[in-house]
Amino acid sequence: MQIVLLSGGSGKRLWPLSNNARSKQFLPLLEKADGTMESMVQRVVRQTQEANLTTDITLATNASQLDIITNQLGDTVSVVTEPERRDTFPAIALAASYLSLAKNCSDDEVVVIMPCDPYTEIGYFETIGRMVECVKQDIAELVLMGITPTYPSAKYGYVVPEMNSVQQTKGCALPVARFTEKPTVAVAEELLKQNAFWNGGVFAFRLGYMMNIVKKYIIADSFEEVRSRYSEFPKISFDYEVAEKAQSVAVVPYTGQWKDLGTWNTLTDELRQNIIGNAVLGPKCENTHVINELQNPIFVDGVKDVVVAACPDGILVCAKKETENIKKYVENLTPRPMYEERRWGTYRVLDDTYYADGNHSLTKRITLQPGKNISYQIHHHRSEVWTFVEGEGLFVLDGEVRKVKAGETVIIPVEHYHAIKALTELTFIEVQVGNPLVEEDIERTEWNWKE
Repeated sequence: MQIVLLSGGSGKRLWPLSNNARSKQFLPLLEKADGTMESMVQRVVRQTQEANLTTDITLATNASQLDIITNQLGDTVSVVTEPERRDTFPAIALAASYLSLAKNCSDDEVVVIMPCDPYTEIGYFETIGRMVECVKQDIAELVLMGITPTYPSAKYGYVVPEMNSVQQTKGCALPVARFTEKPTVAVAEELLKQNAFWNGGVFAFRLGYMMNIVKKYIIADSFEEVRSRYSEFPKISFDYEVAEKAQSVAVVPYTGQWKDLGTWNTLTDELRQNIIGNAVLGPKCENTHVINELQNPIFVDGVKDVVVAACPDGILVCAKKETENIKKYVENLTPRPMYEERRWGTYRVLDDTYYADGNHSLTKRITLQPGKNISYQIHHHRSEVWTFVEGEGLFVLDGEVRKVKAGETVIIPVEHYHAIKALTELTFIEVQVGNPLVEEDIERTEWNWKE
């Protein structure tokens, strides 16, 4: 059995903490039983493993999320990156191609597709296990999870079972009559009378079934070839391209905790603490949450049903009931992420200033994890000054290696190759000067750290 987690989007409804580089599923805001914090994707991977479903997990994502996935999950999952964003069908087709052509999984292998960020409990994963058994028993070529609705929502798609099947034993697979995509509330009320389920975006099928669909668009001998021809897949959702065209579809009901923590209103409902970070709530606050990633303290008092979120990307103060509207207002804010998690560690932008002479300066605090390194690279438009404030590392400039430690400074002129490797946790202040100061001004090459 193989599980594919779909990870995409920027999650701007959780602005300012979420952005194109750090989507909502990567925010470490959920408290574990031991008091440590984890992100939504870390929680789902942990729950999958604790349910003993499988250790074979693949994340389908875009290239901008690769570093943060590596940072949070390490080598516990495989990662497939899209060359471009093209909706859920191409993403799933690419992941299936990876399993078939790169991992050499058999056509009979059962594959489960699911979101990487549902907030749910053990019964959800037990339902996935029942879905897998349904596929193995050839009950249907495509089996999906039906979330038992708690109210007539216009936010979700619906799965309507055949009317003569609804009396079957709870937990059994029910034949699907039709799908209805995000109806009005009035239509949703009628669908609930027909025992319809919410479509939770969880699908199970044999790998060979999906690969036959892939071959309608791309026939290739290698995963690399499929990826290079990715644009040949139609830009369409999996529901439209596969689910609604399948010859036989069954739904396995799930009744239990299931939430989309995609807004501050829903997310704060699941936070165990009202304060995360450097903040104080006064005695006249009610149902108010503060999440502060800044060093500056925040004091809040005299407000009810409010969320305050502060980080280098911005500050949000909003009534919880209004947080669903954030996305349309922040689309054009903060063009540059001010905080990122990378495969080697993290960085935070401390200052970003333009000068009258046309120069631009950007100051970052960069922290490398022990044993991690920044690639051997050259910049064509900027010089850099690094001041080390914590730890020890190996610094390379034009092939010359030397040891560096806290209190030392190095200068990297324009057009000079350089790299850094952390021997211990290593923190330094990087000042870039030049024009333009963009991430694309990096030309990378290989460096053998054993030398």
